[in-house]
Amino acid sequence: MRKAVNSLVIISMLGLAGCTLPQMIKLAKQQNLQVAPNPLEVHKDSVSYEMSASLPVKMLKKGTVYTLNSFYKYGDKEMALPAIVFNGDDFANSATEQPKLSKTFTFAYQPALKTGTVQVEGVAQKGTKTKTTPRMDVAVGVITTSKMVKNAYYAAFADHGYNNKEEIMPVVIPDFIFEQGKSVLRKTEMSSDKAKQLDAYIAAKNVTRTVSITGTHSPEGRERINSKLSQERAAAIEKYYRAQMKKYDYKGKADSIKFILKPVVDDWSGFTAALASYQGISSDEKSAYMNIINSGGSFEDQEKQMKKLKTYKKVMKDVYPGLRTAKTEILTIKKKKTDAEMSVLAKQITQGGSADALSFEELMYSATLTPSLDEKAAIYEAATKKGTFWNAHNNLGATYIQQAIENPSRAAELSGKASVQLDLAAKIRETPEVNANLASVALMNNNPYKASSYAAKALNGASNDVSRGVNGVKGSSEIYTAKYDAAVRSESSALTTDVNLFNKGLAQLLTKDYASAENSFAEAIKNNANMAAAYYGAAIAGARAGSADKVVSNLTSAVKIDPSMKEMALTDLEFSKFNTSEAFRNALK
Repeated sequence: MRKAVNSLVIISMLGLAGCTLPQMIKLAKQQNLQVAPNPLEVHKDSVSYEMSASLPVKMLKKGTVYTLNSFYKYGDKEMALPAIVFNGDDFANSATEQPKLSKTFTFAYQPALKTGTVQVEGVAQKGTKTKTTPRMDVAVGVITTSKMVKNAYYAAFADHGYNNKEEIMPVVIPDFIFEQGKSVLRKTEMSSDKAKQLDAYIAAKNVTRTVSITGTHSPEGRERINSKLSQERAAAIEKYYRAQMKKYDYKGKADSIKFILKPVVDDWSGFTAALASYQGISSDEKSAYMNIINSGGSFEDQEKQMKKLKTYKKVMKDVYPGLRTAKTEILTIKKKKTDAEMSVLAKQITQGGSADALSFEELMYSATLTPSLDEKAAIYEAATKKGTFWNAHNNLGATYIQQAIENPSRAAELSGKASVQLDLAAKIRETPEVNANLASVALMNNNPYKASSYAAKALNGASNDVSRGVNGVKGSSEIYTAKYDAAVRSESSALTTDVNLFNKGLAQLLTKDYASAENSFAEAIKNNANMAAAYYGAAIAGARAGSADKVVSNLTSAVKIDPSMKEMALTDLEFSKFNTSEAFRNALK
C-alpha cells in the first residue's frame, strides 16, 4: 500500500513539473531583453555590452530556474557567452513583481566578429527536467568606428648647438699709454706687442663692423687744463689704424668700418678702479681718497684736495700713468665655414675622412643642410662617434623615425634601429625630445599604452614645437586606449596635420560631439583634399546626427577617392538607418 502511495506522489510531482515547464516557456515569450549598446561597439580591443532581462510576473516559481544562454554567432561559427541565471528561490515576490537581472558581457574583438548577432535561448528547469525556447536575436554586429584611428608619429630633433647666424666678436687691444699731458703715440708704443697685435689684426683684413676707442686722462690739474686731451688720444689711435689700413691696401673696405671715439673727461671711475688694486698704500690711505671723491664738488677741486694727502706723490707716480690711455675695442665678424664647405667636409667624414675637419656642433649642423634622410643618418652616426652626446643619438633615432614614416614597409626594421639609439640617448640624458621619439617608436610597435606614457613624460618641459608634435602621438594612443576625452584635449594642442585633425574628429565623434567632429573632419579635408577617411568620418558624424544628406554627400566623396570604401560602407552598421534608401545606394555606385 505504501509503495503505491509513493508512486502516486512521484507521478504527481512529475506531472506538475511537466505542466510547469511548458507554462514557463510560453510565458518566456513575454520576457523583455535589452542590450546596450545595440549594435555592439568595439573600444580598445574588446566588445562590452550590458544585457538587462525582465521576466513576466508568475513565470518564475519556487523550485524553478530560468537560464538565459547567450551566443555570438558570426558566419558559420559561434562563441558561447556567460549565462544570466534566474533562480526562483531568489525571487520571493515573482508572483506579483517582474524578476529582473542585468549582466555585463565582454569578449575580445577580432575582425571576423564584425558581422554577427547576439542570440539568446531560455532554458526552463525544474529538478532534472528542462525545456528550451527557440533562439532569438537580441543585438546585431559590431560598430568598429574606433578602429579608424590613424597612427600619428613625430620625429623630434634636438638642437645642433651651432650658431649659424652672423656673430659679432669683440677683439680687445691692450691700452696704449701716453705721456703726461700729451696725445702723441710714442715710438715705443708703436713697436710694442700690443701694436704688433693690432697690426696683425688689420693685416688679416678681418670683416670689421666698428672700432671703438676710449681716450682717458689722469686727474692731475695739469692735464685738466686741456679738456681735449682724451679726444686727441682717441683720435691718435684712429689715425694710426687708418694708416695701417692704407698700408695693407684696404681700399673700399675701409669705408665700411665705423670709428667711434669716446673721450672720458672728469670721470673718477678709472682712478677708483686702479686705486682699489694698488698695493702701494694702506686701506686707510685709500679711504682718504675715496672720502674726497664721495664728498662731491667739482672734479678740479677734488683733485686739489688730493694733492694735500701725504701719499699723493706716490699715487701720482704709480697710479696716474695707467690712466693716460687709449682703449681700443674692435667688433669683428667671427670667421665661420660656409654651409657649402661644411656639407663637403661632412660628406668626407662619412666616407672615412678626418673627423677633426668639423667640430661636433658643425657636424650636427651640417646634417640639417641635406634633404636626404640617408645622408642625415650617416652624418648623425658620425657625430655619435665624436663623444658621449645625447643629441647625436637622439637625432640619429629621429632620422630613423622619419625614414619609417616615409617608408612604412620598413617601419619594423627602422623603429628597431631608432630604439637602440634612443635608449643610448636616454641613458646619457632623458629629455623631452628623447621621450617624444620613444613615444613614436612605441606606437610603431603597436603599444599605445607605452606610447602614451612616453608622450606624457615628453610634455614635461618640452618646447612648443615638441609639445605640439608629441600631442599628436599622445592623442592617437589615447583613442586606441578608449580615453576619448583626453584624446580630444591632446589633439586640440597638436600640430594641425591632416592625420591629427582626423584623429581629433574621430575622438569628438566617439565622445558624441558630432558638430565638432564634422568641423574637424572638414579641417582635415582642407589640409588634404584626397583624405577619403575624413569624408567617411564626416559621413558617420552625419549619420549619428540623423542627416541623410550629409551621409550621402560625404560617402560619395569618400568612395570617389577610395573605391574600397564602398564595401566598407555597405556593411557598416553606422549607416543601418540609411542603407536601404536609393540615395545611399546611388552614393556607393
